Amino acid sequence: MSEVKIFWDPNGFELDTLGDRNYLKTTDGDTPSVSISIRMLSIDTPELHYPDNKAPSTQDNNLAQLAEWIQNGKAQINTDLGKYLCPRLATRTAGTLQEEQGKEAMKQFEELLNKKLLLPNGRKRNVFLRAADEHFDQYGRLLAYMAPNYSAKELAIMTRKDRATFNLLMIESGWAVSFPIYPSIPSYPDLVMLQEMGKDAYDNKRGAWSNPMVLTGYEYRMCVRLYEITRDLIDGKKLSTKEKNSWIERFCADMTTREIYYPQDYYKVLPHNRIFIWPEDVSEAVGKMNLVPPQ
Repeated sequence: MSEVKIFWDPNGFELDTLGDRNYLKTTDGDTPSVSISIRMLSIDTPELHYPDNKAPSTQDNNLAQLAEWIQNGKAQINTDLGKYLCPRLATRTAGTLQEEQGKEAMKQFEELLNKKLLLPNGRKRNVFLRAADEHFDQYGRLLAYMAPNYSAKELAIMTRKDRATFNLLMIESGWAVSFPIYPSIPSYPDLVMLQEMGKDAYDNKRGAWSNPMVLTGYEYRMCVRLYEITRDLIDGKKLSTKEKNSWIERFCADMTTREIYYPQDYYKVLPHNRIFIWPEDVSEAVGKMNLVPPQ
């Protein structure tokens, strides 16, 4: 029996189908290019270029400094979340680990592409794309699920798992973390696979999960932003309450219990059980997914 207790299959909900596209190249573990640049939905991989185009390894000292600020009560962060993050930040290699894992994620993705797209005759099959309601992110990348474009004959003898998207396969490898953001959530059967594959990778310490000091890509990005905000405050810069808290904004729901948590309590939900929700979508999400406060 699946642990997922959220039933997400709203009547009439459809994703736009963009059909066949030629595969071109890969620029990151979750950013392939297929005629246009894509950000694969519901997953997140370690960063190779953040902030801006800087290598994450350049942030080692900054993140260690952030750990010190957190311990000294200078950062705008809850005590318990600070305790959760500090051991990972204080290593002085948090950025380097992010970069190394980003390279491994990209390598894994390229291996999956070769395995799933290369045909016996040496040609590459096309990929099939399904986009979310909101088609593009702030960087102009198409938000989509991406899968090998199998023929009708192939699909007739394949299970749902056999025809899994690259999004799901990256989760299964452990080099991507589950990262669904409401309302761009997979259909219920795919959500179940996302949770089950993520749990299996997490429990068996595959990929990035093999290192207990791992920061997911979104945790790394939020810590870089928290460092910048804390540095500005220490330097005497005046920031609004909204600006001070802009490093962590999304609420988090546990898909196995239906409980919803405030942004700084996301860590209380296991990584493979998280669904993130922007503040402006909370009221709608609570109603549509029947969410409840934590017990």
